[in-house]
Amino acid sequence: MRIFDIIISALLLVVLSPIFVLIYVMILVFDKTNPIFTQFRIGKDGKLFKMYKFKTMQNNSDTLLFQYLQDNPNAQREWDRYKKLKNDPRVTKIGKILRKTSLDELPQLFNVLKLEMALVGPRPYLPQEIDELKSTKNGYKYYIKLKPGITGLWQVNGRNEISFKKRVLLDIWYYQHRSIWLDLCILVKTVAVILNKKGY
Repeated sequence: MRIFDIIISALLLVVLSPIFVLIYVMILVFDKTNPIFTQFRIGKDGKLFKMYKFKTMQNNSDTLLFQYLQDNPNAQREWDRYKKLKNDPRVTKIGKILRKTSLDELPQLFNVLKLEMALVGPRPYLPQEIDELKSTKNGYKYYIKLKPGITGLWQVNGRNEISFKKRVLLDIWYYQHRSIWLDLCILVKTVAVILNKKGY
């Protein structure tokens, strides 16, 4: 699948380049910030890599999140369970649109070309999530055997509506049953999920 990933990623970057440029300019003009956000994620063999995304959050996002969770116990419980918030106060207006359409993840195609990610694979976890990843039996062990994916079973089975633990279990299942056919099915279903805006 490595050659397939590279060819498809390169083609997508060419075809979607006008959209890429438009988003880049919109963030630059309206949010007045660097349009590309980089963040360290855990890659294959446990190595860290810089994952690229379009910036969807305000600059002081960590401070905003801490204060918001302190002031909202329900949000804290939601964060503890999902590691995400449906109504995230850190997200900008443009960011909300990008997240609903998953266009914020478009720059990850460069990660695929750099052989750091795959089109389909486990969810790319943060370094600070290692302990929770390890708390699920064999979760970390199987995760580091594969390259993280732009999409995966977690993306087409509820995404923000499933718990952190269930995402890890889906990643384990993917490792145990991975195949070219499964990857193609996930890619097709990802398009359907994005169009239906399910789980966002």
